[in-house]
Amino acid sequence: MTRNFIILSLLLPFSPLILSQDAIEIDRAATTVILDETAVQNLRIKTELVEEQTFENTVFAIGRIEEIDTARSIVSTRAAGKVITLNVTEGDYVNEGDTVAILEARVYGNPPPKITLKSLQSGIVTDVHAHLGQPVEPDEDLFVLSNRERVWAVAKIPEVEAGEVKVGTKARIRIPALGTQSFETSLVRFGVDADRESGAVIGIFEIDNPNKELHPGMRAEFSIITSTRDFVMSVPRESIQGDPTKRVVFVRDFEIPNAFVRAPVVLGESNDKYVEVLSGLFPGDEVVTTGSYSLSFAGSGSGMSLKEALDAAHGHEHNEDGSEMSPEQLAEKEKEKALARGEGSGGSGKFTIPLLIWATVASLLCLILAQMVMSQKRREQKV
Repeated sequence: MTRNFIILSLLLPFSPLILSQDAIEIDRAATTVILDETAVQNLRIKTELVEEQTFENTVFAIGRIEEIDTARSIVSTRAAGKVITLNVTEGDYVNEGDTVAILEARVYGNPPPKITLKSLQSGIVTDVHAHLGQPVEPDEDLFVLSNRERVWAVAKIPEVEAGEVKVGTKARIRIPALGTQSFETSLVRFGVDADRESGAVIGIFEIDNPNKELHPGMRAEFSIITSTRDFVMSVPRESIQGDPTKRVVFVRDFEIPNAFVRAPVVLGESNDKYVEVLSGLFPGDEVVTTGSYSLSFAGSGSGMSLKEALDAAHGHEHNEDGSEMSPEQLAEKEKEKALARGEGSGGSGKFTIPLLIWATVASLLCLILAQMVMSQKRREQKV
């Protein structure tokens, strides 16, 4: 007993290392998702390299696309008359000087004089207040044109954050109706009045619109860049998974093909594209972006086990939890293989563990039986 106590005392300082190594191996098996090539393609897995980069601190705001006031024009008549030709309708695009309508003047003449109405600028016809045969007067707005080669993006910036925004501040503007496309521009001016109901300051940004895809009224989401920081490790927003108390990312395993490890992370600031990572990752890690959400639900049936993957990667066998086999385990494995091949029998002197256990139990039973027989004989002799 004293010797056992001494051995345990000597091993006790090293027990945390042994337990720690076991915990690492078990944790690896529990947090690694291994896919086959088909699953990778179906989940559309994409990764991005983690690196230190310039991180932008932003203020988020929402707003709308609006027409620039000076880009609007009206076509009217200088004299009363009747519409006899109508060349445009709402939504048509016209160039400067195009004829939009012809009127027959309401004066004597044979034939009556005609008045040609032309567009004053290039743009889209947004309103038409004339019909064929309609009498019109000089004080009527017959056509409204809008040049939308440039538009305003009007943001409602929360008052508590508006102090960080100045004229010239850059911003990225995303239009949900256009998908993931974004526009980069700068603040050109503030609105005349603040929005009392929302408690926001009006910020006006100007955007080039050569393809005429931005229309007044569209919702706009603003990421207004207030400052930057260098050498910040960050990952794309779509790579972050888990609930707010347990954020994780999936990192490509460095040795097993199509394997991804669930890595807990501590996060810092975020903007519209990236999230700062305070701990849990290292530069050079590859985090999953597209397909990260699906990986959260990928089960063990999505591909081979951790043991199979490590066996294939290293060229030798591992335990079921992915840990390295000890020399004793390897020797026992070789015995089992030899027995399966028909070796180790016929007086070779090799025994498997089950056979040794059976022999031990049988020997104990024989000893107990012999002891019982001897006790019975002693009782009979005394009688």
